[in-house]
Amino acid sequence: MKKYVWIIGLCTLMTGGMTSCEQPGDNQEGARIHLLNNNWNLNVPTVAQAELNGDSVEGTLPIPTDIEKGFTIKCKVNLCTPTFDRHLIEIPGVLDVCLKQYNPFDRNKQNYPAYKMQDGTVPVLEAGLELKSPVDGHMERMTVGIPLAMLEQPWGEHEVVLNFSGVRWSMYVDGQLLDNDFPLGYPLAEKMERWKIDTAFVSQAELFYPAIQPERMDGAETGLQPQVQFWTPTGHNAWVGDVVSLYHDGTYHLFYLYDRRGHQSKFGRGGHYFEHLSTKDFRHWTEHEAAVPIEEQWETFGTGTPFVFNNQLCISYGYHTTRIYPREQTTLPELYKYLEDNGHTGNFDRHQMSGVAAGSSYSISDDGIHFRKTGVLFHPCENPSIYVDPKGDLKMLANYGARGTWASDSVSGGWRCLDENFPLGGDCTFFFHWGDYDYIIGGFTRLWSKQTAQPDSAYQDVVATGRDFYNGSCVPTITEIFDNRFVMAGWMWMKAWGGPLVIHELVQLPDGRIGTKWMDELLPVTSTEVTTIPENSTKIETLPSNSFLLTFDVTPVTSDGKLSVSLLPATDKGMQDACEWKLDGTEKRAQYSFVGDWTARESSLREGGAPQQGRNYAIENLLDTDQTFTVRMVVKASEKFDGSLVDTEIAGKRTMVSYREKLTAERLQFRTENMDIKNIRITPLVAD
Repeated sequence: MKKYVWIIGLCTLMTGGMTSCEQPGDNQEGARIHLLNNNWNLNVPTVAQAELNGDSVEGTLPIPTDIEKGFTIKCKVNLCTPTFDRHLIEIPGVLDVCLKQYNPFDRNKQNYPAYKMQDGTVPVLEAGLELKSPVDGHMERMTVGIPLAMLEQPWGEHEVVLNFSGVRWSMYVDGQLLDNDFPLGYPLAEKMERWKIDTAFVSQAELFYPAIQPERMDGAETGLQPQVQFWTPTGHNAWVGDVVSLYHDGTYHLFYLYDRRGHQSKFGRGGHYFEHLSTKDFRHWTEHEAAVPIEEQWETFGTGTPFVFNNQLCISYGYHTTRIYPREQTTLPELYKYLEDNGHTGNFDRHQMSGVAAGSSYSISDDGIHFRKTGVLFHPCENPSIYVDPKGDLKMLANYGARGTWASDSVSGGWRCLDENFPLGGDCTFFFHWGDYDYIIGGFTRLWSKQTAQPDSAYQDVVATGRDFYNGSCVPTITEIFDNRFVMAGWMWMKAWGGPLVIHELVQLPDGRIGTKWMDELLPVTSTEVTTIPENSTKIETLPSNSFLLTFDVTPVTSDGKLSVSLLPATDKGMQDACEWKLDGTEKRAQYSFVGDWTARESSLREGGAPQQGRNYAIENLLDTDQTFTVRMVVKASEKFDGSLVDTEIAGKRTMVSYREKLTAERLQFRTENMDIKNIRITPLVAD
């Protein structure tokens, strides 16, 4: 006879049901990032070129002689609830600073509803700047802005500084950088003739030519620092993009493409650049200044890799200039011509070339913290993945605009193609070596492996066998750290490109197969309150928290057992956003899906599924689930996420992550068939 058990999570003490107790906290500190100070010295000159106040609400402006040097506006603004759109500062045809109510359901680009007022409204302060494109001359508005609820005290007087440097369009409020974008083009200087203010909100406004150069204040950010796992950069619209990493001289370096607006900065061209975190023990992390900042308007960077060459830490990257300029206006034709004429790439100084720089370049560092751009263009591909192979040879996997495996004796040029058809290009591919095996993983959907002793032609498609270890994270980068351990870092797709940071540890089987598990150092900080559910409980109650750690042990009764965990919203909410995680013992599969038909089957990557989208998908060929095993699940709800992130570890050998849009879990439901569940524990997460 089949055994069916329904177990519903409870949060109150009830006879025969869920019970609560306290336990000593083993991980109350957690792994945290010491962030850079976000307070800035804004150093405006003592004399402004133009000023408006209560006695002078409109006036003329001196037309700037060189608009490329930018301008700065500093103003005192009295923020209050806007009943309709209020235009605080206007330079007709150039600038509009607006205070308005924003649609609390619109998460596009700015993600303003990440911060709502207590009544659910989303008042915002925006500054729109009209820019003339250097490519085709059309005018387009670039907007920066903030939801007022992100301010510690939204209402009342605030100092707002708007800074157009030519490279950045930034909004500072009370000395803190709260939003920026990366311009493409300049305002029409001839239109900067007059300006005006709304004195109901602005008591003083000053304009300065040229733009000021803000300087970050010394010291780290004060207060409790955020946890590393599932971290996103500070702000309503800031996310982690592609991650690349390296362990060197006892330090793990994590570089990530900083993203605002889900790839919509710089008018949709991305506006990405490499930020830098580091750690020695994976518990104490440090944020550094950007390793590869944007310093010119045409710059937007694509994924590369950090590597060590001649005992020097380097990071490669691609100039994604073709997202801005036509190919014929870039350096790519010259780079390709040299390659075709010589059979290998050249060494070009981008400053000496007539076209706008495009293709591969790199930066170097003497201390592992401060990096400088070399200005060298060494290959026409725009996502260069450089590594040193087990023999000590310098290799590169070409992506984005090129493909194949390349080799050279020097980073700066002389790259010759070893195999023009492998890897296939497109995805951001990374090489790693572990024991007797070599691996190449693609950014989203590809994985190959071979024994190290075999030639490169022996690489086998792991995805085709259903034994890949894609787990819902995007563009995973693999790095060997201390004690023969390997770490995989990536980001989680949510609303758009970019999301929270996700780091898991790899496990390797004797046959070279790779699995994943949670990293001990990065376990979430939990409360001392622990809620337990007796095995086979049938009570129905709500969860103790929307963000929690769930653990339980599973013992298969027969080989065809099944198990599901449903994350349910409150009883007054619809079930369309509810999530079900299910494990099938017969097929050794696990999946995320919507709650409903228990027989519904999601597709794995091999079957055409899309784990990289982080929604509903399956993984195959589970490990060590024939005997008693443990399942751990973290559910993290967040207003910034507009939903919940779910991270599940199965038997310490496989992990899978999913983003559940709009879901706030209020109830928890287990269902089993020929599987026993014991030691069910629910522990609330401690908020950052």
